[in-house]
Amino acid sequence: MRTTKTYHISNSEKLKQQLLIWSQKFEDIVWLDSNNHHSQYQNYDAVLAVDAFTSIKTDYYEAFEKLHQYQNSVKDWIFGYLTYDLKNDIEDLTSQNFDGIGFADLYFFQPKKLIFLKQDRLEFQYLKMVDEEIEKDLEALKDVDINAEYTTDQNTEPIKIKLRIHKDEYFEKVETMLRHIHRGDIYEANFCQEFYAEDVQLNPVETFQKLNTISKPPFATFLKFEDKYLLSASPERYLKKSGTKIISQPIKGTAKRSEVKKEDEKLILDLQNDEKERSENIMIVDLVRNDLSHTATKGSVKVEELCKVYSFLQVHQMISTIVSQVDMATSPVEIIKTSFPMGSMTGAPKISAMQIIEKLEETKRGLYSGAVGYFTPNGDFDFNVVIRSILYNSCKSYVSYSVGSAIIAKSIPLNEYEECLIKAKAMRDVLEN
Repeated sequence: MRTTKTYHISNSEKLKQQLLIWSQKFEDIVWLDSNNHHSQYQNYDAVLAVDAFTSIKTDYYEAFEKLHQYQNSVKDWIFGYLTYDLKNDIEDLTSQNFDGIGFADLYFFQPKKLIFLKQDRLEFQYLKMVDEEIEKDLEALKDVDINAEYTTDQNTEPIKIKLRIHKDEYFEKVETMLRHIHRGDIYEANFCQEFYAEDVQLNPVETFQKLNTISKPPFATFLKFEDKYLLSASPERYLKKSGTKIISQPIKGTAKRSEVKKEDEKLILDLQNDEKERSENIMIVDLVRNDLSHTATKGSVKVEELCKVYSFLQVHQMISTIVSQVDMATSPVEIIKTSFPMGSMTGAPKISAMQIIEKLEETKRGLYSGAVGYFTPNGDFDFNVVIRSILYNSCKSYVSYSVGSAIIAKSIPLNEYEECLIKAKAMRDVLEN
């Protein structure tokens, strides 16, 4: 079905930039970059999928069943996204808040052209109908000038960021969340707020490259669909399937970085020993264990790593790794459906948390706190969590980024607000500068 050709390369970082710029002539783009974060669960350094041959686009109603049918019938690589609002397909929930971006609830496509980068190897996997274009595309890639402006369609004035929820209102909403916790309605919820700007003309490629340069996360994503863009510096994996093994790596626990080495080391130690941050993480680990148990073979759910602190350019993060085994006959889409939305972006109990979130948040989350990734021809998959991300609708001239924090009984509203500002710093710096 696909023709595969592999080439040796000498400068992978330059080629990454060339691939992203070259891809902009296509209507459907998914670019995934690990930024050289090598781990046992990383398959490629970077992946580019472009040019839809077939696709599925739908609202939340029966979305997972439609995706199952599509994935099962295509039996090829498919790339796309799941928005947070697919929760409405799984449970009796709604999404009534304001949406300034307007992504469809679910979209996947079968790319005609697929390019993988792994160390010094560049691999093309093209559908037979376009495989005669591999050599031509390779030459075109080499000719891309990474120093040239891709487009002049950008702002000349500084972007003015607005708050959807102002500081005093944020404190009031967190206090309301805490009352729910003290009553026993929930014991943790991820509460998010939107920052946005209107009448903005953004250069998506340049903006993504700036965001990626200052963050260098393991799950960076550039996604284009029609007039909508996702520019993501996500550090978090939602869910991966490799054969019969399922891997989830939720993040809960954040600390700022310091340029002074001793101070930075102390910040790591403080995060490791922070009782409140560890409580957040362990609560979500328990929730993920329960989610994975729906499809796991008996006794196979295990915590491989608990509350380990990883350092990124912008922040330190506390990450846990939970794994399970599934039967080969289990549907890949069912594994996702029974664990979506991810616990790190909802709370526990999950349904109650999502109901309270909907009432207190001012913005429909959409693609934020959803997932972007792919299915392989044999049913494996890998998806990130859409956080630390800029969303852009070029037709509406609307740009948005959201951040959140986990609210538990020990939460102090001011500390939660400051955590949100730490997480928002990279996106704000990129847009304002």
